[in-house]
Amino acid sequence: MALDPKKHEMPSQAPEVRAHNFNEVALGYTAEIAVAEAQRCLECKNRPCVSACPVNISIPEFIHEIKSGEFEKAYQVIYGSSSLPAVCGRVCPQETQCESKCTMGIKFEPVGIGRLERFVADWHNENTCENPIIPPRKGHRVAIVGSGPSGLTCAGDLAKKGYDVTVFEALHAAGGVLVYGIPEFRLPKAIVAKEVETLKQWGVEVNTDVVIGKTLTIDEVFEMGYEAVFIGSGAGLPNFMHIPGESLKTVYSANEFLTRSNLMKAYRDDPTTPIMKGGNVAVVGGGNVAMDAARTALRLGADNVYIIYRRSMEELPARKEEVEHAVEEGIQFKLLMNPVEILGYDNPDDKRDPKNGNVTAIRCIKMELGEPDAKGRRRPVAIPGSEFDIPVDTVVIAIGTSPNPLIKSTTKGLEVNDHGGIIVNEDGLTSREGVYAGGDAVTGAATVISAMGAGKTAAAAIDEYLSNK
Repeated sequence: MALDPKKHEMPSQAPEVRAHNFNEVALGYTAEIAVAEAQRCLECKNRPCVSACPVNISIPEFIHEIKSGEFEKAYQVIYGSSSLPAVCGRVCPQETQCESKCTMGIKFEPVGIGRLERFVADWHNENTCENPIIPPRKGHRVAIVGSGPSGLTCAGDLAKKGYDVTVFEALHAAGGVLVYGIPEFRLPKAIVAKEVETLKQWGVEVNTDVVIGKTLTIDEVFEMGYEAVFIGSGAGLPNFMHIPGESLKTVYSANEFLTRSNLMKAYRDDPTTPIMKGGNVAVVGGGNVAMDAARTALRLGADNVYIIYRRSMEELPARKEEVEHAVEEGIQFKLLMNPVEILGYDNPDDKRDPKNGNVTAIRCIKMELGEPDAKGRRRPVAIPGSEFDIPVDTVVIAIGTSPNPLIKSTTKGLEVNDHGGIIVNEDGLTSREGVYAGGDAVTGAATVISAMGAGKTAAAAIDEYLSNK
């Protein structure tokens, strides 16, 4: 049978429909499409896709089970390596990881590994009700700080090994960036809740509304009888541009903007935590978070949404799929320009400090690409005298985040780098015995799957540490 050179399209909502609702954009493969896509896999002997996966999922094995129609077996293969398959199948950048090494991709389009992972996870969640068989307890307690992808992965791996695991989450819902940062139309919160519930079935205890460093310190956690701690607190401290006007009322960090919508449900008709009503919105930045904020603003009723990015479309760091979806939905890209000031007043007759007013425009300067920087990207250079204003009512700053300094400031002997990231060795061990860390708290803002990989590495190291102890 001849192999199809192209991966099967993902069924999705039409752009003109989805731009006005928060339902999931991608609808998922049917069983028939999944089997057909699985048939494209060559099941290579050297398995290059596996080595490119941060959590080393046995990709050819789970795809082989799909070919045979054994969807539950396929799920069990994935779950042996990943505690969050339904999440990864939706938000993992497979195109730069496993799919980028797919042998089919040498001459044709790579196998849709991420789409198949999502199908298998969704099939399991819809068709399987059996609880896992919990292994015998080892009698050791481990604390996990943060319930994002790194923390949940570490918790899941340790629970499967028989440890008593408690997750401490600062917010009122478990999931970390999966619930406050990624919009409903990309990752439904019911999916995250289901993944967390599965971990609870393995014996993981989840305590919300506990701010480690404030409610409890790391030292107090050890005093409670925990023998090891994993810090997966993420990178929740937003970066700003430090330009005039950033203190105006309708200027938000992407963190606040997305948290209000995703976690506080600002998209409802009667929100208790509103963000905006109509008008023009400018989102500064070119990454996945910028795309999420822009597409969220559109669904909240914005008249026009602009992505302002200082490089060209070729340099956009966001996933290709997210950029394509944004373009299809009508997001306008203002490229090779950079904000220099945010303008705003309450009204022309108001004599109060304009810094406390609402946004009326964002002033930008045009850019051109110069010599490559240390990362090989051409450096944007401002063109003198090219400033101009774009009338907007809301500005969202999406230029990255840094690790929150709270845990470092309340934990003795915990070393961090110049960017606030916790310093760890190759096993995730920090400068304090028994304290491990991983994910964005170490690297700064990165991908969900890389954070999961760090959680998995730390879980193995904690297991070895406590076994020896």
